[in-house]
Amino acid sequence: MSFLIRLLVNAVALFLISHYNWFGIHADSITDTVIGAIVLGLANAILRPILMLLSCPLVVLTLGLFTLVINAIIFYFVLKILPGWHVPGFSAAFWGAIVVTVISWIGSLIFRDVPEERKRFSR
Repeated sequence: MSFLIRLLVNAVALFLISHYNWFGIHADSITDTVIGAIVLGLANAILRPILMLLSCPLVVLTLGLFTLVINAIIFYFVLKILPGWHVPGFSAAFWGAIVVTVISWIGSLIFRDVPEERKRFSR
């Protein structure tokens, strides 16, 4: 269930970026937005750990800021190869990835799963 909620939050984030045409990033239809959210979620689940491992020295050297570049690379190349998505350049992908990350972080705070132990003590 958590994956579906996360996918929905990412789809909403991509829809907001596309609808308001932030940084020139937009999709042609809502179907393209949902497909973009699914493919971006899969790419983040599969490619991001591999890229983080390969770039570990850079991440450590930059105190974690290179993670933003990794997010932008995934965002740019995944949405660039999908039909119906228009990403004008890497800088737009960088800021778009930051916006999606912030919206996803806020959504995960709202829709988080509370562990059973915490539920038991919060009565």
